[in-house]
Amino acid sequence: MDTERDAGRTGGAGVGAGAAPTLEDVARAAGVSRATVSRVVNGVRNVDPAIRRAVQSAVDATGYVPNRAARSLVTRRAGAVALVVSGAGADDPGGFAARVFQDPFFGRVVSGVVRALRPRGVHPVLMCAETDAERTELLAYLSQGGADGALLVSTHPHDPLPGLLARAGLAAVLFARPEADVPLPSVDLRHRDGGGLAARHLLAGGRRRIAVIAGPGDVPASRERVAGCAQALAEAGRQPLAVAEADFTVEGGERAVLRLLAEHPDLDAVFAANDLMAQGACLVLREHGRRIPDDVAVVGFDDSSAATACRPRLTTVRQPVEDMAAEMVRLLLDDPRAGGKAPRAGTPDGPVLFAPELVVRDSA
Repeated sequence: MDTERDAGRTGGAGVGAGAAPTLEDVARAAGVSRATVSRVVNGVRNVDPAIRRAVQSAVDATGYVPNRAARSLVTRRAGAVALVVSGAGADDPGGFAARVFQDPFFGRVVSGVVRALRPRGVHPVLMCAETDAERTELLAYLSQGGADGALLVSTHPHDPLPGLLARAGLAAVLFARPEADVPLPSVDLRHRDGGGLAARHLLAGGRRRIAVIAGPGDVPASRERVAGCAQALAEAGRQPLAVAEADFTVEGGERAVLRLLAEHPDLDAVFAANDLMAQGACLVLREHGRRIPDDVAVVGFDDSSAATACRPRLTTVRQPVEDMAAEMVRLLLDDPRAGGKAPRAGTPDGPVLFAPELVVRDSA
């Protein structure tokens, strides 16, 4: 017996007035069998793409809506995944909303996740896990089948949540490698390579007094970006003029470049470990009469919306966040614990690493 039953709304071509469209209605509209429609609706992969498109068009035309409860019996999936942000505002009750809805990085993660989930008929549930109570609630939600797994974006290098998810045997994928050895799959960027791209571009432009604005020293990505820059400079027989640490915000970039200008007024380039800090640096440099890039070249990191909002537009190292988020979705939904069919290894082979790319605009 097919458990994918009728939906609870009316509408649709070829459906009688007031009647809820059924699988049979979709099958007639698409010119295929009811079983084929069921396979498409339930996300079975071995369906010819042309047939899948025809069925999806028929679903739209009839207004058919799958019964989620019945569908979960077929697919053994909740049809939802938890998109979890952890560490965004543990010390600030408003920090979570501010970081998620204002930071362009988080917006790109959400966009990539939603785009990757939509064709699979899976919905994201945005959650935060800042406190012990919230972490306990999240683990219970996942254990009870509220979602098929978690996509975790953690901003704290010593976040306990990855370890808790792994010990609970729950399906989860991490954005960025954790500091601790946690047996969960992850996606990350070759951050050191990105720092090298920035340094070599500045050197090629004739810059010799290159200062660096780093992110927090306990964030691995920041350390790697700065190390990559320093390594490329060393290969050219040079070293950073100075390194000022900030907090990945516009205001942090402003404060950092003020310190750098006070200590090294002759600097001719700034590499910032993210675009927001680079944007802040540009604001202060202009206020101090420095022309960008004539007097001081500036390179950011991420290629976020801040890079194109900045004036001049930022030269930056692109992090393909949307592609990385889509890979997180694939890894999660292929996990048997999330209802996938991919064989599960006892320990992940390591992170899926993406390559950075230099995007040259007006600031350097």
